[in-house]
Amino acid sequence: MLQYDFMRYAFIAGIFIALICGVMGVFVVARQTSFFTHTLSEIGFSGASFGVFAGISPLSGMLLFTCSSALLIGFSGEKLGRRESSISVFSGLFLGLGILFLSLSNKQANYATSILFGSNRSSIDILVGLSIFLLLVIFLLFKRLAYNSFDSQGAEYNQRFNKLISIIFLIMLALTISITAQIVGSLLIFVLLTIPASAAKYFAHTLKKMIVLNFLFALFGIWFGLVLSWVTDLPVSFFITVIEALIYGI
Repeated sequence: MLQYDFMRYAFIAGIFIALICGVMGVFVVARQTSFFTHTLSEIGFSGASFGVFAGISPLSGMLLFTCSSALLIGFSGEKLGRRESSISVFSGLFLGLGILFLSLSNKQANYATSILFGSNRSSIDILVGLSIFLLLVIFLLFKRLAYNSFDSQGAEYNQRFNKLISIIFLIMLALTISITAQIVGSLLIFVLLTIPASAAKYFAHTLKKMIVLNFLFALFGIWFGLVLSWVTDLPVSFFITVIEALIYGI
């Protein structure tokens, strides 16, 4: 299995994807932005389709749409708390726009599948760069981000940097979804950003332990899913989703 370049690539990429999701996923769950993460994945699909339609790279379209949406939500302040009520509207709207852009660009249906489920093997360098960038930002803002995420009541009384921290986090989330979706797809990245972190919080009681455990859960799901996909010749996304769901159910 490892004698093939594409499998070695998949296992290496899995490490960095698990690392990014291990760090970001904990804050996604703590800040209760799982629904917005799902919405961003739909927006990412629409952005990639727009990129194809406009003649630019799909990644550029995803970054344009997701980062713009993150800024809009971030500057909306209190409106962020009402995002759950409009999740179905935004998800359906952007999914429909993605299909429209693909239709207007005359691309085949399998191109839409590659956007949703991932297939771009050339993004490993960008993925490594994103991992380093996100870890650096998290390291610099760790205390403020942790305080803002895990002590919401205390943060309400100290709002000096709250909006700025929230905007920075949403931009990092947009970058995470846009770049990792090039490899694993918009749909699977939502799973990896939410389910392992939701499981980790039941097994660990400190933030650092949650991040480590979240990383291990995500990495195990990706690697074991790749092995099962190789053996059975079935989609790897199915196995990863099932594995992460089973870990959460334990």
